[in-house]
Amino acid sequence: MIRGEPLSLSCLLSFCSILLLLLNSIINVAGEDPYRFFDWTITYGDIYPLGVKQKGILINGQFPGPEIYSVTNDNLIINVHNNLPEPFLLTWSGVQERRNSYQDGVYGTTCPIPPGKNYTYTLQVKDQIGSFFYFPSLAFHKAAGGFGSLKILSRPLIPVPFPPPADDFSLLIGDWYSIDNNRLKAVLDYGHKLPFPHAVLINGRPNGATFTVEQGKTYRLRISNVGLQNTLNFRIEGHSMKLVEVEGTHTLQSTYSSIDVHVGQSYSVLVTADQAAKDYYIAVSTRFTSKVLTATAALHYSNSNQPLSGPLPPAPTQLDWSIQQARSIRTNLTASGPRPNPQGSYHYGLINISRTIILESSAAQVNGKQRYAVNSVSFVPGDTPLKLADYFNIGGVFQVGSIPDTPSHKPMYLATSVMAADFRAFVEIVFQNHENIVQSWHIDGYSFWVVGMDSGIWTPDSRKEYNLADAVSRCTTQVYPRSWTAIYMALDNVGMWNIRSEFWARQYLGQQFYMRVYSPVESPRDEYPLPKNALLCGRAVGRT
Repeated sequence: MIRGEPLSLSCLLSFCSILLLLLNSIINVAGEDPYRFFDWTITYGDIYPLGVKQKGILINGQFPGPEIYSVTNDNLIINVHNNLPEPFLLTWSGVQERRNSYQDGVYGTTCPIPPGKNYTYTLQVKDQIGSFFYFPSLAFHKAAGGFGSLKILSRPLIPVPFPPPADDFSLLIGDWYSIDNNRLKAVLDYGHKLPFPHAVLINGRPNGATFTVEQGKTYRLRISNVGLQNTLNFRIEGHSMKLVEVEGTHTLQSTYSSIDVHVGQSYSVLVTADQAAKDYYIAVSTRFTSKVLTATAALHYSNSNQPLSGPLPPAPTQLDWSIQQARSIRTNLTASGPRPNPQGSYHYGLINISRTIILESSAAQVNGKQRYAVNSVSFVPGDTPLKLADYFNIGGVFQVGSIPDTPSHKPMYLATSVMAADFRAFVEIVFQNHENIVQSWHIDGYSFWVVGMDSGIWTPDSRKEYNLADAVSRCTTQVYPRSWTAIYMALDNVGMWNIRSEFWARQYLGQQFYMRVYSPVESPRDEYPLPKNALLCGRAVGRT
């Protein structure tokens, strides 16, 4: 640059970049965690996952949506513009929203984003690592797309119990309908059950997705079941998979030929490209269904000249195989999690249980329409998000204690069900399944230890079978047919938290409720205040 001449645009940009780097360094020195900014526009658009046009939900024109890449403790600022003709929300499956259930993105906590408006989520992935995903939570939007992967990497100085992979692939798998999401919703609204899905997708396609690898190198695959109801089996022709992480927990590194991924669950595996140079099938198929749907993709060796050929790798057919695999998935006690201390430092098995909650699912007709329930209560939304009604002390929206701790065996009835819970309690929750299907259950705001699962009806004697040493900690668990699954959970996160069936039609028709984890101390140490940009709706409109 010649003295006396005006600064060129490139010089200005360079100067601004240096200033931003200096400011970022100052912020980091001051101890504030990094920020990542996202600006998303939600639209309907034409998609062709099954070769015919259907209406899908796009994020910035993409189906599936953009991947969120983050590091432990990052602040994620996600500005969502709703260009749909109806209200919209995104929820962040597995992100714990510490002290901040206002940002959870389900109707019990967050007002929907009206058409033509925007809302900026402020999330912090506090003390978390692992593989997760996001998806639309309202109506039946999930059946139209709007989902994407969300990965949280460990901070640079925190040891990870395996060498850095050559690459890190996200695979979103799920069952899929060619029917418009509003038509599916109408079927449910009229009180009917949904038909069997039409296909299974891998990253939005039933076939044709390709993952390129170099011979001799090892890759990380993050697999999330973002579907609506079916367990899916994941396998790769000629390759074994080493399990390393489940929903934020580093696991014992067991090797599997295939993995059952239940609805809402996420797994990380390592795959080494140690076979002859060619293309290999990745196969994903429905489990526990009379009709089997299968999707395929290609594991393509970069030096391959041989395309996919031959039969697909076989899938397991026995239920017991799945149960034994589930029991084999355990926490790596010596590995670090999001912090440098070992995951086994927290001895959950030595803590006294302060409360036992038994949740029994059921299906029945109410007023001539199909409904689903927990402990005989089929959830119906209030006219105001429950968290806002709680914050503003608005009466008549919900009643704490409107769902019992144990099955009442009453006829099914409708209510806005909220369970009271004390901050810092340590609870045992048993999911009891009397039906002949595999169920899947998720708890927002938490991870929990899956301490036991078995056939039959749970009794206090069932505790003799519990794993009190290295049970896996996760946020979504399966319950096998006519069986039970027991979890331990430390209630260390104040807020209003959704507990739901991950079978999305069942969730929509009432198989969910909210747990109000309450602290009498009104302090940001326990819970953040209402966000300044919070949308207000229902009876919260006009309140401050």
